[in-house]
Amino acid sequence: MSKHNSPSYSLTIRLRFDRKPGALARVATTIGFQEALVGSIPIIKIEKDKVTREFDIYARDEEHERRIIAALEALPGVEILGVTDRTFAYHEGGKIEVVARKHLGGREDLSMAYTPGVGRISLAVSDDPNLAYQYTMKGNAVAVVTDGTAVLGLGNIGPYGALPVMEGKAMIFKEFAGINAFPICLNVKDVDSIVSVVKAMSPAFAGINLEDISAPRCFEIEKRLTEELDIPVFHDDQHGTAIAVLAALQNALLRVEKELSSVRIVIVGIGAAGVACIKTLIEAGATDIIACDRVGSIFQGRSEGMNPAKEEIAQLTNRENLACSLPDMLKDADVFIGLSSGNLLQPHDLKLMAKDPIVFALANPIPEVDPWDALDYAKVVATGRSDFPNQINNALVFPGVFRGALDSRATKITLEMRIAAAKAIAGLVKEDELADQYIIPGIFNRDVCPTVAAAVAQAAKESGAVRL
Repeated sequence: MSKHNSPSYSLTIRLRFDRKPGALARVATTIGFQEALVGSIPIIKIEKDKVTREFDIYARDEEHERRIIAALEALPGVEILGVTDRTFAYHEGGKIEVVARKHLGGREDLSMAYTPGVGRISLAVSDDPNLAYQYTMKGNAVAVVTDGTAVLGLGNIGPYGALPVMEGKAMIFKEFAGINAFPICLNVKDVDSIVSVVKAMSPAFAGINLEDISAPRCFEIEKRLTEELDIPVFHDDQHGTAIAVLAALQNALLRVEKELSSVRIVIVGIGAAGVACIKTLIEAGATDIIACDRVGSIFQGRSEGMNPAKEEIAQLTNRENLACSLPDMLKDADVFIGLSSGNLLQPHDLKLMAKDPIVFALANPIPEVDPWDALDYAKVVATGRSDFPNQINNALVFPGVFRGALDSRATKITLEMRIAAAKAIAGLVKEDELADQYIIPGIFNRDVCPTVAAAVAQAAKESGAVRL
């Protein structure tokens, strides 16, 4: 359970109560005794001896919400007229829609937009498919593809459960990069079927964003699609996370005056994000990484809980071939990166780490260690949450990466493009602004997307990944 109140669990409760001194304070105090936070309290209606107000209330989880409602129901003279879950209300009717770019005002417009005029465009594009980038939506369209097997911290909830998340991803694409992104939730799970479906629908898109597909299948799916398509394919759970982590770590290391090539890094969680982070950090210059899953450290010769991805990681990491549990792995480590599940560590476990440790506890919604308590032991702490400083979030990455890839007509996302994106994000925090609680720009920093896009487009050209 989260310790923190959040807009994710927020209610709007409409209450009618006596219009007399102290009545509002009694209601507010009752809410406060339940350890909830109160937002706005607008007046809805005033009567001779009654007043109706709406209270925006922030809770920790659904059980906390129920306790708040019960406490208000028990107040004498207070009537609950309605309860709205603000998050469910926000999603009512879905979060995205299709809007026409061209005006359709009469017969002339119709003759050009559709039959017969559109036939001329169709024939031209048929003769030269590259014209689709100029005369159709393709050049600014990305498919956000999932099978719903590894959604957020929710796991295998299927394509219907994944749809609200993919809609949110599409919103972020549009808001920050101006890209038209379409949620594609597939009701198939085997690798061959997913690859076949994505290839079949690819003519309509300039890029494919793979999302929330469980490991190790996601590795093969991305590899095959990258090889078999001539448009960029980007598995955000892998590379988006890895780019954001690298950007944040570069600046965190500046704060503690250490070098990536000389620090010991412990990474827990060897799914899509963990594997990509390890490979990206090694590509960027890291030399001493120990990886860990729920069994313990990954090492050559381990038999329990292994798969081909972990076998590869065993070859790349743990140069001393240590076989130990997570807390023991922290001894003398400079950096801890959590990409697993909540409450794996107690804050005092961080005592084992080297001087001025860096802790990235990125599990959502509950980090691997409580970030506020971790500040007692760590120099720099980051999470994936929006209610704590140093939020490491993929939304810093994928809008700019795809904007740059689409602008340059890239055919793939290269290592050089990913490293360029990380450097661009890190560089947005100027040296005189850098602080323990400010190592990475905020998601709503409007300089992030264009800066990343420019760096990615330049790297695409330099690495030969552009369509001629």
